[in-house]
Parts: sequence; structure tokens; C-alpha cells
Amino acid sequence: MHAMIRRYSRGAGTVDELMATVERKFAGQLSGEGEGSPVKVPEGIVGYYAIAADDGTVVTITLFRSAEAAAAAQEGARDIRLALAGFQVEELDTVSGEVRIAR
Repeated sequence: MHAMIRRYSRGAGTVDELMATVERKFAGQLSGEGEGSPVKVPEGIVGYYAIAADDGTVVTITLFRSAEAAAAAQEGARDIRLALAGFQVEELDTVSGEVRIAR
């Protein structure tokens, strides 16, 4: 399993509005509940978490089946960020790596 952790700022809208949009248009696709979106969530995702951090940023943790699936998902992640342009989302930091311990 491979993890990707990203931290974002937003320049418009509220965190609640952003989270609701991400859930409705993108994250819901992982469970078959999302509405139609021009952006397809990449394959190979086994878990997704979005956190409203205390400092006002948003942190996402995405778990993938493999490093290859994580690499293949980069284009989809870019497309999702572009689809959220109304929130002026900016990626601040990204780290990724192999999951060594999972409980």
C-alpha cells in the first residue's frame, strides 16, 4: 500500500463548502454515491480522508493499492484541483511513501 498526503490552502469559500463539494463531486465516487462529474476519480484508491486542519488548511490522505496506482493518479488529482478553481485551492505540500504499518 502507498500513501499520499497533501496540504492545501483555499482563497475563497468556506471549508464546509469546499468539503461538501469534494464529497459530492469526487469522494462519493469511491463508494458509488457521487454525482456525475466531468472528472473521474483515479482507480487504485483504497482509502481517502480529508481533514479540516486547525490552521485553516485542508489535508488529504489518500491510500493506494501500489506506488504505481499513486503515480497514475497524479493527472486525476490535478484535474480535481482545476475543477475546484472557484475555491482558489493551492497545493502547499505533498509527501508520499510506502505504508509500513497499518492497523
